Amino acid sequence: MDSYIYASARTPFGRYGGALESVRPDDLAAVALSGVLGKVDDFDPSLIGDVVWGCANQSGEDNRNVGRMAVLLAGLPSHVPATTVNRLCGSSLDAVITAARIVETGDSTVVIAGGVESMTRAPWVLPKPSRSFPPGDSTLVSTTLGWRLINEQMPAKWTVSLGEANEALADRLGISRERQDEFALISHQNAYDAWAAGFYDDLIVPVPGATFDRDENIRTDSTLQSLAKLKPVFRKTGTITAGNSSPLSDGASAVILGSASAADVLGRDPLSRIAGRGIHAVDPNDFGIAPIEAANQALARAGIGWSDVSAIELNEAFSIQALACLDSWGVDPKIVNAKGGAIAIGHPLGASGARLVGTLAKRLAESGERWGLAAICIGVGQGLALVLENSS
Repeated sequence: MDSYIYASARTPFGRYGGALESVRPDDLAAVALSGVLGKVDDFDPSLIGDVVWGCANQSGEDNRNVGRMAVLLAGLPSHVPATTVNRLCGSSLDAVITAARIVETGDSTVVIAGGVESMTRAPWVLPKPSRSFPPGDSTLVSTTLGWRLINEQMPAKWTVSLGEANEALADRLGISRERQDEFALISHQNAYDAWAAGFYDDLIVPVPGATFDRDENIRTDSTLQSLAKLKPVFRKTGTITAGNSSPLSDGASAVILGSASAADVLGRDPLSRIAGRGIHAVDPNDFGIAPIEAANQALARAGIGWSDVSAIELNEAFSIQALACLDSWGVDPKIVNAKGGAIAIGHPLGASGARLVGTLAKRLAESGERWGLAAICIGVGQGLALVLENSS
């Protein structure tokens, strides 16, 4: 049995400490869930077989199975089940893949997948002491991003910062600062143009109480000259800056999946068929290039090659890792993130994968082209990829 994408929706992605700073992640998740169900007005939500939700943090207001919290806060029938999965940056793409498998096994006809992250509201954590009343100091640890509470047995080369790992990748592959800045500029230009053309109008659901209706990180004033003036963040003589990296962000996204027969209960035809999936792991410090093989796997399972692919949605954690993937695949950069990427749109960790899928499905539906690929790199050395076949 095949699985299909029927609809998608997401919140606008907010800047760290920006328009969504006062919105809890479970509330953001409920907004995306309600928003995607708003695409199928005549559908009875009691027919949802499961909800699979992604979230990378899960140590604050997103704890205790935030997917289930979203179901309850969205006012869905309490008998609708939900689970929350964590594959860090790939969490909501993992949720989509898990939901597709639920449909393909025949366990459910309709499944909702999605994800959420509030990097702004990610808490500090204080580890419990090993004994009562220790005499020394204790340190609060930020849970916003990256390694924390590191196991001493983990090799040090694996626990470097995400940025340092990608600086090493830039050294190894010879990808210059100039190429990274050019890639970042195109991300902003494509995102701005897509919003101006109305591409995102029917994909976005507003967040009650928020004071914006577009992705907050897009910079219309970016130029190569302004990007070149930014100082490296991770090395004094490095290439990675705030301008050629994805920003810390807040947001949520959701996708409706179903079988072919789900069209009858959803009242609409599917957008895309899920045709292939891939997962790959590498050394943790090489996480940026893990999507390379994950994508190759997904294409092989779909029975196609790179020459068949017309649209790619690749998460832009850093320009360097995105460029490394494109160079390996040998694809035309113009088919990659044609509506903007995470450098401009933002990267709320648990929400990014489902955003990629929703954007890709709409790109294929608009263009009429047949094959597309969504891929994402994942901290601690993993990559995920998904192939869609246009159904429209």
